[in-house]
Amino acid sequence: MADIKVAVINASTVLTDAQVQAVVPALQTQVHSHFAPAWGIEADLTFVPKTAKPAPGAWWPVILDNSDQAGALGYHDVTTEGLPLGKIFAGTDLQYGAQWTITASHELLEMLADPEIDLTVFVQPNAHTGTLYAYEVCDACEADTLGYKINNTTVSDFVFPAWFESFRKPGSTQFDYGKHIQKPFELLPGGYIGVFDVRSGTGWHQLTAEQGPFSHKLRPRVGSRRERRRTPRDEWRQSAVA
Repeated sequence: MADIKVAVINASTVLTDAQVQAVVPALQTQVHSHFAPAWGIEADLTFVPKTAKPAPGAWWPVILDNSDQAGALGYHDVTTEGLPLGKIFAGTDLQYGAQWTITASHELLEMLADPEIDLTVFVQPNAHTGTLYAYEVCDACEADTLGYKINNTTVSDFVFPAWFESFRKPGSTQFDYGKHIQKPFELLPGGYIGVFDVRSGTGWHQLTAEQGPFSHKLRPRVGSRRERRRTPRDEWRQSAVA
């Protein structure tokens, strides 16, 4: 039995309870059999249908339609108890042809790895420069084409701790679960990572595979981990779900 309890909450109008519930066993398998051996973080998942409330003390990945619905329903930055919360915008995924199950897996694993959305790795090549890398474990390999199947559910690839270790030589160890990445900080097509150049004075930027260093991918979506990383912790809002 894990110390972390996770309540997967369906609050969407685009997915039925049955559709969401069917995915939870695959997410549990990924956490227990794939993620925990690499990261040492374990969690027990339960499903919460639309008409029910999560058990006290649970972390919440909430399935929503879009960011507008998230605000209207009162799902903000942390749970009603101030515990970690992640948002999966299934309606937006379906609108753009993305797989919501990959997004659910992505958000769940990143919530487990960095629940406060405040961890970074500092890479300092010399005394005068340095870059902070956001501790996000799925962004570098987030493309739907890199996901993998657990039974009939497609889940996200994720990086191993070695991805954040600059001393690793190319090909010297496993850098992601799917074995697509060959060296630290490599970004696969469709991937990105939040970076902070400590000398630039311009704050957080997105480093993307396609566009090169410190390019803006898109403005962070309200409620996303990227947006919350830029928001001071004392400005985070506790959920007020009816």
